[in-house]
Amino acid sequence: MMGVLEKISGPVVVAGKMAGAKMYDVVKVGKADLTGEIIKIVGEFATIQVYEDTSGLTPGEPVESTGEALSVELGPGLLKGIYDGIQRPLEEIQKESKGPFIARGISVPSIDRKKKWHFKPTAAKGDKVKKGDIIGTVQETELILHKIMSPVDGKIDMIKSGNFTVTETVARVTDGKKAQDVCMMVKWPVRRARAYAEKFDPNIPLATGQRIIDTFFPIAKGGTACIPGPFGSGKTVTQQALAKWSDTQIVVYIGCGERGNEMTEVLTEFPELVDPKSGKPLMERTILIANTSNMPVAAREASIYTGITIAEYYRDMGYDVALMADSTSRWAEAMREIGGRLEEMPGEEGYPAYLARRLAEFYERAGRVECQGLPKRSGSITIIGAVSPPGGDISEPVSQNTLRVTKVFLALDASLAQRRHFPAINWLKSYSLYTDALDSYYNNNVSSEWGTLRTTAMTLLQKEAELQEVVQLVGPDALPEKEQVILNSTKMIREDLLQQSAFHEVDTYASLRKQYVMIHNIIKFHERSLAAVDLGVQLKSILSMKVKEKIARMKEIPESDMKSIEAIGNMIDEEFDSLVKK
Repeated sequence: MMGVLEKISGPVVVAGKMAGAKMYDVVKVGKADLTGEIIKIVGEFATIQVYEDTSGLTPGEPVESTGEALSVELGPGLLKGIYDGIQRPLEEIQKESKGPFIARGISVPSIDRKKKWHFKPTAAKGDKVKKGDIIGTVQETELILHKIMSPVDGKIDMIKSGNFTVTETVARVTDGKKAQDVCMMVKWPVRRARAYAEKFDPNIPLATGQRIIDTFFPIAKGGTACIPGPFGSGKTVTQQALAKWSDTQIVVYIGCGERGNEMTEVLTEFPELVDPKSGKPLMERTILIANTSNMPVAAREASIYTGITIAEYYRDMGYDVALMADSTSRWAEAMREIGGRLEEMPGEEGYPAYLARRLAEFYERAGRVECQGLPKRSGSITIIGAVSPPGGDISEPVSQNTLRVTKVFLALDASLAQRRHFPAINWLKSYSLYTDALDSYYNNNVSSEWGTLRTTAMTLLQKEAELQEVVQLVGPDALPEKEQVILNSTKMIREDLLQQSAFHEVDTYASLRKQYVMIHNIIKFHERSLAAVDLGVQLKSILSMKVKEKIARMKEIPESDMKSIEAIGNMIDEEFDSLVKK
């Protein structure tokens, strides 16, 4: 269907003579064949958001509809890939552009059409299959086995084994009336969620190795979390730590409209990160989607949907996927600009009135599910979205609407970052709504004391915040000894448990078992301190105990030497018993 360009307004253009076009159809705009998507139709006029620079376009140029929705290519070759917001491979585009800037109108396949993959069938000719059944596998990287799923119900007429490109036929499935060729690549519209058999309750934690998250504000596997914070508070480092250490098999990292230098840092650092579980490069199980702030704003919205669709594809194979969106604020700003170009009625602070709905639609595609087809398998997508509120003010609309739909709020604090306390997550402002649902898992798999210890530690930290007002007026020495014990204990919780170095080879990760033993030892020291003060022991004697140094060194003891950390609990009892006798 051929239309004519009528009006250009930045990344938004209007084309006439588009009768018969559908919403969200992909179109080619102008003589340069710029990629765009129809976002509004009035009569024969279609409003199109263009995903490339529109400078130089003039009215009267042709606009052609492809008749297809904006889709991504799914198949072997996605992993280790670096794409832009509409899944164009940046490395291939760089070769075509012959320079550092992306030339307009370049059309490069998202997945290499020439590379051959070894397809190994897991089904045989004559087998009956249903949509989602795994019919074969491909070793995509050293770490990930790619599973090819049947796109339809029917009976296998033909299936091959050997080396094929992603577009060559590897099997044929017939339902009795018509046959469908199956290749290793499929296309899927990004705005349509992929189907699953059943969604499970969020009752299994996502183990991240970050103590403040796992112990105090746990994220469920298949859950949602947001990390709002001002510039320099550690959003990107926190997301990279979660990508590296969380117990997921696939990482999809979306750089959605961040500054070019930040995205460059991600693109150069991620390929150098080593997967701690296998010793292989982390890129072996990672897909990067890079969409910097100097790229056309329309592509920011597409990048979010591109990322979540790729994540759903690997979830359907039975993998646990961690999706990092950095940051959804830039996505919302793009929607605000597009809304302004469309002359839509603005909502709060100029954002479109449908901001909350769009955020909810994105986050609700997370979840832990039973996948369609056989063999039976479950997969999950955990979405962790960074939010960059101007000036760190989370009362603005993007932060508030994100808080309504996400279950974990990790509030990054600039004052903690300035004091070099990392992760700079404020324990008094953050929360997790998964805590109660996950307690039974922790009680059964780690310790029955887990919930009690966490509650005790949080109570102490809240008490410390109350005491700080008095301390600022009269100093800590004027407090009763029991309250001075609380300040000492909370200092141990903050510095010896919650503070964690992402660059220390041991401290960067702590298993759930190690976290339990650490908090158990700190709370034991606190309770023995209170009991000793009641028995007349002087506070200065407690503060000078040698075991305090052992507690401070717990986080630097490797997981392989867990007995040494557990032995500190016995040392606490021995030193206090000796102190009380004196």
